[in-house]
Amino acid sequence: MKNLKHIVGIILMSLTLGTAFGFTPLSKEEINNSETEKFLIDKKDKNNNIVKIALLLDTSNSMDGLINQAKAQLWDIVNQFSYAKCGNGYRPGLQIALYQYGNDGLSSREGYIQQVIGFSSDLDEISEKLFSLSTNGGEEYCGEVIQTSLRQLDWGKNPDNLKMIFIAGNEPFTQGKLNYRDAVTNAREKDIIVNTIFCGNYQQGINTDWKKGATLTGGEYIAIDHNKQIVHINTPYDDVIIKLNSKLNSTYISYGAKGSAKLQLQSRQDDNAMELEEAVAVKRAVSKSSGMYKNSTWDLIDAAEDDNFDVSSIKKEELPKALRDKSKAELTAFIGEKKAERTRIQKEIQELNAQRESYISKHTQQEKGELENAMLKAIKRQAAVKKFKWE
Repeated sequence: MKNLKHIVGIILMSLTLGTAFGFTPLSKEEINNSETEKFLIDKKDKNNNIVKIALLLDTSNSMDGLINQAKAQLWDIVNQFSYAKCGNGYRPGLQIALYQYGNDGLSSREGYIQQVIGFSSDLDEISEKLFSLSTNGGEEYCGEVIQTSLRQLDWGKNPDNLKMIFIAGNEPFTQGKLNYRDAVTNAREKDIIVNTIFCGNYQQGINTDWKKGATLTGGEYIAIDHNKQIVHINTPYDDVIIKLNSKLNSTYISYGAKGSAKLQLQSRQDDNAMELEEAVAVKRAVSKSSGMYKNSTWDLIDAAEDDNFDVSSIKKEELPKALRDKSKAELTAFIGEKKAERTRIQKEIQELNAQRESYISKHTQQEKGELENAMLKAIKRQAAVKKFKWE
C-alpha cells in the first residue's frame, strides 16, 4: 500500500485525502504572504507533477480497525502534503485512488475486487468513499487486486510523477490464481512502487510473502496493529478551528449542475469527521484551509482563480437564486469579497493550527497512527528519489 499519515485516513486510505495539483514555483509575493497563500498553485503550469497513490484495502471481516484508521488519518496525510515541495520549488499535486478487496459482497467474477474511486483530488469525494466501506468475509487475492489497479487506473508516463501502491491486509500474499510476482513485476516496469502493510505480526507477514511483495519493486514492508486505538489529543484551539470551519463553508458559492450536490457533500464529510472524533474534524478543517483543497468544478471562488474563467459564461439558472439577477460587474465584485473573506479565515485556521501542533508537541508524547505512520515513512523515503522535500 502506498503512502499514508498524513494518507488514508487515507489509505487507505488515503485517504483521503479538489483537483489535481501541479507543481508551481513560489513567487516572492507568495513567500511573503500567509501560510494559506503559500500553498496556492499556479494553474498555468502545464507540466504538472503529481503524486499518485492507490490504496488497496482488505475489507474482509477482520479489517474494521484498518478502515477506521484510514477514516481517521486521511486528513493527517493530506495535511502533510501541504508542506511538500519538489527540488525545484514546485508544489506537488495529490491524487488518490481507492480499491477494496477480499469482501464477499463483491463479485466473485471480478475476484472480490472493486474500484471504489479512480485517481481523484476531490478530497470530499475520497472521504465519502472511505466512509462508505464496510467489511464482510471473502477471499483476498493480493496479486489480482494489484494487477487490476495497474490495468484500470491512468498512471500516466511522466517520469517525474511519484507513483505508489499501498496494499493492506492480513491473509497470505500468495492467495489467488494470479501470481503476485507477475503483478509486482508489471508495477516495477511502470515505475510504480508497491508498499505492503501487513495487519498483524511482523514475522508472520514475512512468512506469508508480504515483505517479498514490497521488496521486488523497492517498496516498503510494514506490519501494523490495525486494531490499535488511535489516541487523538484535544487542544484549547480545537473549538475555535471548528467554528472557523463553519465560517469557511459560508464562502463556498456553488454553480453548475453538480454545485448544490457538492455543497451538500462538503457538509456531510464535515459531519462524518465530527462523528468519528472532534480531533478528526479539526484536521479536516486544516486541510480545507490549505491549497490541497480545491473545488473549481463547483465553487465560484476557486473557479475564478483560473485566468480563463469568465463568470458571464455561466448560465443564470446554474447560479444560486440570490445571484441570478446580478450583473457581471456585481458578480465579479461579490466573488472578490468572498475570496478575501476565505483567505482571511484560512490564514486564521493555519495560524491556530501552528499553535495547536506546538501545544501537542509540548504536552504529550503523542504517537502517530499506525497506518498514517507507516504510509508517511514510506512516502517520504520514496519521494526523496524524485527530489521531493518537506518543509
